[in-house]
Amino acid sequence: MNSIIKDISLAPSGHDKINWVKNFMPVMASIEKEFSVSKPFAGQRLSITIHLEAKTAYMAEVFKNAGAEVVVTGSNPLSTQDDVAAALVERGVTVFAKHACTDEEYNEYLNKAIDFEPTLVIDDGGDIISLIHTKRRDAIPKILGASEETTTGVNRLRGLESRGELVFPVVAANDAYCKYLFDNRYGTGQSTWEGIMRATNLVVAGKNVVIAGYGWCGKGAAMRAKGLGANVIVTEVDPIKAIEAVFDGFRVMPMKDAAKVGDIFLTVTGNKDVITAEHYPLMKSGAILANAGHFDVEVNIPQLENLSVSRKTVRANVEEFLQKDGRKIYLLAQGRLVNLASGDGHPAEIMDLSFAVQFFSIAYILHNHAKLEKKVHLIPADVSKEIAEIKLAAIGVAIDELTDEQKEYLNS
Repeated sequence: MNSIIKDISLAPSGHDKINWVKNFMPVMASIEKEFSVSKPFAGQRLSITIHLEAKTAYMAEVFKNAGAEVVVTGSNPLSTQDDVAAALVERGVTVFAKHACTDEEYNEYLNKAIDFEPTLVIDDGGDIISLIHTKRRDAIPKILGASEETTTGVNRLRGLESRGELVFPVVAANDAYCKYLFDNRYGTGQSTWEGIMRATNLVVAGKNVVIAGYGWCGKGAAMRAKGLGANVIVTEVDPIKAIEAVFDGFRVMPMKDAAKVGDIFLTVTGNKDVITAEHYPLMKSGAILANAGHFDVEVNIPQLENLSVSRKTVRANVEEFLQKDGRKIYLLAQGRLVNLASGDGHPAEIMDLSFAVQFFSIAYILHNHAKLEKKVHLIPADVSKEIAEIKLAAIGVAIDELTDEQKEYLNS
């Protein structure tokens, strides 16, 4: 299959980006060194739908070197980096992805990744697995199983499972300890604020920051906002998470109250209509809206546009919505993932853990698919432990070990 990318001549800077992150991903380097020799994925065809930037490109390369034929397509039109896509093609991976592609092109690329007739699938958000379960059921017979990277995607898959519609086993890579404890919290926390600050060039300290959703991503975003000097407000629908936020030192209130005082709003819920026409009239002029949930539905943009007299881009990844009373509300990155649309996504050291989880999730599917039920599965806990041990060794950190007597005591 021939790749579809913007421009192959962009590859040199893409190679530099990939080579840079490889310096900071020792777990993936260890995996590549071991499995490029044994090639456990020889004969397998892997379709990856993911945010296509340097770190994900390195993961795709590791799978290729472990024997798989690999196709990569983007999981978000604004997160694809065209130079990285070009470099990945030069490294022997088929790519269907362009930055800022249209919805029609996005769906075309997903279909091409399915035309590849994969035996294994890695998804980020559930789009390609959903397409396979609906319009592309012709691909099902050859698929052994899949893994899913995100909370949003896992929720979609559990919905399929609950209805008895899931047609192959899927590992919830997102739910592995070495993924959500670090990627969702520290990765989202840092990369989201990098994206917001890169887009706006404004100070965070002293501002009222409203975090919608206090899951692991919300916890990380709130923690980093606090560290930057913001006054953090959390909105929640889950009473337990709301108590967590209170005990972590944050104010908790409904969005209709937060809307009146917020300077920066960040949605990280995975749900739609978190900020709507109910809230826009309450916001102060200059309010900034950003989203770090997977889809661009958390901030209701059509409702915002309907309330506005004009909409224009005022700087890269910043749109101004002028209200009838003269107030200005700003939306970042078209309501898409601000950390990837306005930044480079999570730090390399964080994704080193996440992509190790992805590698072993797909290996788990490959070796166990015949006996796995058509359900959403968790990666075995000892795999997460092994990944953490590799990471600790790579960064020069030693820990204690239980003695035999201690083990016996704990088991008694």
